[in-house]
Amino acid sequence: MSEVIELFGKSTQSEIGSEWNAVVDQQRCPYLDRRCIKVRKSQPEVSIGTCSVLYGKAKNPIVICPFRLLERRQIFTDCLHLLSLHEPGNELHIVSEVTVPGGSVDYFLVSVRNGKVEDFVGIELQTLDTTGTVWPARQRFLQKVGVDVVREESVIYNKSYGMNWKMTAKTILIQLHHKIQTFEAVNKHLTLVIQDFLLEYLRTQFQFSHVKEARQGDPMQIHAYRFAQQEDGSHSLNLNSRLSTDSQGIATCLGLQADANVDFAQIVQQLESKISPRTLFTLSVR
Repeated sequence: MSEVIELFGKSTQSEIGSEWNAVVDQQRCPYLDRRCIKVRKSQPEVSIGTCSVLYGKAKNPIVICPFRLLERRQIFTDCLHLLSLHEPGNELHIVSEVTVPGGSVDYFLVSVRNGKVEDFVGIELQTLDTTGTVWPARQRFLQKVGVDVVREESVIYNKSYGMNWKMTAKTILIQLHHKIQTFEAVNKHLTLVIQDFLLEYLRTQFQFSHVKEARQGDPMQIHAYRFAQQEDGSHSLNLNSRLSTDSQGIATCLGLQADANVDFAQIVQQLESKISPRTLFTLSVR
């Protein structure tokens, strides 16, 4: 079995035979409906096209391209309930790459009436980053199925790759810590879309016991998807679990709870030292 499970949205386990030549030539991403934008640094005219791979002891493939999460646009449908101000007759829009205080958000699901924004949900996509490059594995697969691959002296074709679990997880939590404060301040939701593998890693490596089953009132929502094989050999995303928390909850995940509590405690200590009968708020009667 190939290490690369999907290339340009096509399953490497399907029987498409000689069609791989056309797939590689077209370089089309079916999820963006355009040319794959993951290109080689040394050859920007060449799209890499790897969507998911097998790694380690994982039974299901690991998604390594965030755009693979756009399958059927299901992730947007699964956020519709968070548009509390959406009403029948409103238009729904999906807007990408919006800058907010704290950083850029991948997508916004927006409810619009008469050209005016009525409500919105921010949606962040996060897949696992690899250590090393998947390019040799991609090329090995193409050679196996008969695609004419130009061998490069600079590429070690038996070289493997790894998964950057720690850096991926810490980076997304830090980014969420900055961004969720903005959404919380305006009483809106931010949803993190990840694969179930990454959620399990977050649970084991960070303080995550306080992040419980999803409540609609929490500004930070986490949607974890399972990437499972279908009867025809292809793979599909299905919502597996939903969790939620708030900005303080994300801070706790990062171990920042203590610092926040110290600040709060210091303020309380000062206030309590100054409280007296003279500071009591009363209505004067004349």
